Amino acid sequence: MVAIRDQLSSDLGGETVILHLGAGVYYGLDEVGARVWALLQRPRRVGDLCRELLSEYDVSVERCERAVLDLLAELSNAGLIEAADEPAP
Repeated sequence: MVAIRDQLSSDLGGETVILHLGAGVYYGLDEVGARVWALLQRPRRVGDLCRELLSEYDVSVERCERAVLDLLAELSNAGLIEAADEPAP
């Protein structure tokens, strides 16, 4: 997965605000969501996202995977991410 090009985002004290340029809609992410968004600036596999978050936050594998999948579904439904051909190494 990777963030679409048709967006602008900005860090606001640990949270992130995203403007979908095509839709003209703003979205907000909390601290953890903002970290996922930062990681999605380059193509990533879901498992790689979870491994990175597990190394940074004290959370169970199951809870992390569930939260990441839920967030990715929301970002996908909003048109803010897309499938990437080749995830970053």
